[in-house]
Amino acid sequence: MSASKPLEGRVILVTGASRGIGYASAVKLAQQGAHIIAIARTQGGLEDLDDAIKAVGSDATLVPMDLKSPDSLDQLAAIILERWGRLDGLFGNAGLLGDIMPAQQISPKTFEDVFAVNMTANYRLIRALDPLLRASDNGRALFVTSGVAKTHRAYWSAYAASKAALEAYVSCWAKEIDITTLRVNLLNPGAVRTAMRGKAMPGEDGSTLPNPSDVAALVADMLSPDYMENDQVVSFRDTKYFTPK
Repeated sequence: MSASKPLEGRVILVTGASRGIGYASAVKLAQQGAHIIAIARTQGGLEDLDDAIKAVGSDATLVPMDLKSPDSLDQLAAIILERWGRLDGLFGNAGLLGDIMPAQQISPKTFEDVFAVNMTANYRLIRALDPLLRASDNGRALFVTSGVAKTHRAYWSAYAASKAALEAYVSCWAKEIDITTLRVNLLNPGAVRTAMRGKAMPGEDGSTLPNPSDVAALVADMLSPDYMENDQVVSFRDTKYFTPK
């Protein structure tokens, strides 16, 4: 481990790694020396990420996977155990916005898909990877939440409810592992220039928003073995990494 590569030798899994905050964070973590296990639905996006990670001098294991069908996460955990015997970091970044519309108009499929990605997949990650994170000397887990988990904005019902459920589940887990060296937290990135934000706010001027790479620096910090906070919801805008445009 060196000052320029503080995560050298560490193995970190990133979901939703093919674009946005997941992509930028995977590259940043790799730049600091981590081996990235990258999960995303699109093979092409993962291959682009692989090229970017190689360009910063690290490598990745690519896992094309739809988190709405999470049974293969148990198989992945077995592979990680066999190859590395541990997992040093988990970034549960993948998210699904669903439809911005009145609560009574949300279709059952949309509701189920949003919860499948935002809540159930993260539960399955926790279930499968908890032993591997505990096997690390300083395991770290971080999940992406949203301000609407608490503000309950009109027309955002499915997404807000899924993130509120995620916050509750992760907080319970964090309290359970408090006596271990594992640390578990949530990150609220706020409005960031991503495809999801563009879908949610199509008329917004994206040039006024921070880039995913700005958030990635905070993600790398929170997945570092030096990060000792536990059971916190950290707002990107309240940290040193946020610079108003």
